[in-house]
Amino acid sequence: MAPSAGEPVPDLLIDACGWVAVVDARINIDLEIERTIGPANWILPAQAKEEIERLAKGRNDLLLNLLTARATIVDGGEGHTDDVLVHLAQRLDAPVLTVDKDLKRRLTAAGCAYLEVVRDRSLRLMD
Repeated sequence: MAPSAGEPVPDLLIDACGWVAVVDARINIDLEIERTIGPANWILPAQAKEEIERLAKGRNDLLLNLLTARATIVDGGEGHTDDVLVHLAQRLDAPVLTVDKDLKRRLTAAGCAYLEVVRDRSLRLMD
């Protein structure tokens, strides 16, 4: 479902654990994002990028090149990654790709949406 001419493309914030879950589940991320929210601008907070880079040192299958090529890396300010993601989700009105239970609770409490990996190797939008 492509956006109409002049219609803005939504943003999608990416959390480190959400990215790892997508890679581990071998999800076709492009198809699943398109199916759930349509075309999206991938946004990767610098804190989440650092977490993924740390995780990538122990494993070489995290598709870091794909992520950094597709995502816009943003400085979300100081603080814990979850704090930055909640703040950006509210400011940008953007869902967060995550599987972190505490972060999902915080996003729900703040009135923000999230995408989660489900058992059948797909994404589900919770808003």
